[in-house]
Parts: sequence; structure tokens; C-alpha cells
Amino acid sequence: MCTFALCFLLLCVLCALVRPSVGCFHCFVSLKETSELCAGYKMTTFHLVNVDRCFETLDSIFNDNPKVIEAGRVGKAYEVQLQNIMKSQILPLVKEFRQTTNYDTVYESKLQTAADNFIAEASKLPRATGCIPPCGFQTADGHYDCVKCKKDSCNFPLDCPVENRTVEENNPVQMLCDVSFPLPQNTKIMKIWKFAEQVKTRQVELFEEVTVGEDNLYSISSTRTHHQGTYQCEIYSDEIAIARIYYYLTVTAHVVTGHSELQEIFERSLLPGGRLHAESPRPSQYLPSRVLIAICFTSLLLLLILSLGTIFLEKTSGTERTRRNEDL
Repeated sequence: MCTFALCFLLLCVLCALVRPSVGCFHCFVSLKETSELCAGYKMTTFHLVNVDRCFETLDSIFNDNPKVIEAGRVGKAYEVQLQNIMKSQILPLVKEFRQTTNYDTVYESKLQTAADNFIAEASKLPRATGCIPPCGFQTADGHYDCVKCKKDSCNFPLDCPVENRTVEENNPVQMLCDVSFPLPQNTKIMKIWKFAEQVKTRQVELFEEVTVGEDNLYSISSTRTHHQGTYQCEIYSDEIAIARIYYYLTVTAHVVTGHSELQEIFERSLLPGGRLHAESPRPSQYLPSRVLIAICFTSLLLLLILSLGTIFLEKTSGTERTRRNEDL
């Protein structure tokens, strides 16, 4: 009978070995300590020891508890303090339950109290700091993740939002490949520019490589319509992508000289009646003075009188010559 119980306990421990190690409890409490804790777990219903049921209770109270998981998301430098808090709650229970049997209700009550105390104490530790939204693989100021039992990044997406830029045709434009968070130190930083023509997208398969290097700026000296589209700059640190920056460039048509004047005339022609506004006549700067007009008029009048007088005299002389001829 004793041999059967020992084999059953060993089987339960082996089952625990294949369980996925997730949650703050499994991160900081060893399998040996967990086995000693659960060795005396007795079910109230059947009055039998059930180690596997004890593991399920631990999962429910600790590993699957969102409040425990959130309390365990602390800054990277506080992983040891988090472990000490967990052990301070569990190890006394391991010592109390070692080589004794207790019903499941006792286990559940004391384990729940331990979980509540862990949440209260762990929540006082500093959270992850220095994570700068909205994008990028930021590892310098991440957090400790109890689900993965390791230090993790800031959990931002690799792709940054698309920034819209507009430029008139034939004008220059520059785009900056930079992020708001500090890049990893002592690593080789490489920046790859890619282009997807005439579309606004972040689908990486639509881009074609344009240039590779370390420069932050991508410049176009004189834009044309075929430059319109989405530009992607992917930043690598030791061949590991840490951010993708996007620009959507809109190229507007170049406005030719005189276009605005023609447009104004066209708009004016659409006024009621289809006529342009009559412009007020401007007074001439070269109109003659009244004195000059009077002199000119007098001269013309004298010229007219002299002309009439000359005609009258010639007619009179002609008449007299005719009479003399008749008398002779």
C-alpha cells in the first residue's frame, strides 16, 4: 500500500514536470518546494490525497489570476524583490504543510491569502519605466514578465504610424529615419529605406529596397509624380529589426505662371449676366489744359475766317473781270 502511494505521488510530480512554466508562482517557487507543499493535499469529497488537484488550485489562485500577473509586471531591476515577496508567502506554507495532510478548503484559504498578500506587496514595486510610445522594440526599459518568466520589452508594435507629407512637384523633400527612444549602445545600427509607389500602406511585401546605410536622412532634390507613395525606413541593431518608420508622400502638380490670373478671369466670367465687371475709367494724365484748348479753338476759328475771306475776295475779283470784258 505504501509502495502504491509512493508511485502515485511520483506520477503526480512527473505530471507537474510537463506543465508549462507560466505565472509568478512557477517562476519563483521550485518544483521541489511545490511538491512538498502539495504532498498532503486531501480532497474533502473523497478524503483522498490528490496532488494534481493541488496543482490546479495553484494555477487558479496564482498563475491564471490576472491580478497576480499584473502585480508581477515590474521594472527589470526589481525581479529579485518580486521573487522575495513570493517566497515570503509560500515557503512558510511549505514548512507548515510538510509531511502533514490538510483538506482542500484549508489549502484554498491559505493560498488565497498568500496570493492577496503578494498582490498587495508586489504592486508597491516600481512599474516599467522609460517605455516611449507608440512603437519600436524597446529593451532598455522593459519589464519583468511573470507569464514568460523573463525580462521583456515594452510590448509596442514594430511598425510606427504613417506620417503624411505633402510637397509640390519640382521641390525638394527630406524624410528623417529616427525614433524617440534611445537606440541600443555598442551595436551596429543599420537603416534600410524602401518604397511602395503610389500606395499608402504598411504591408512589408509591397516595398522595394532603395538604399542601405547609416544616414538618418533620405532626400529627394526635385520631386516628380512618380515619387508619390509610401517610404519605409527599417532600423536594425545587429541585424535585429527594432523599428519601422513610415512616410506617405503626396506630390502636387506644379502651378505654372499666369494660371492664377486665368483662373480669376474665368471666375469673373461666371458672374450674373456672363459679363466681366466694368472697370472705372481712369482719368488721363495727359489731357490738355483749358487755356491750351482755348488757343487751339481760336486759331482754328481765325483760320476758317481767313479761308472764307480769301474765297470771297477771289470770287469778287472774278466777277469784275467778267464785266470789263463784256463792256469792251
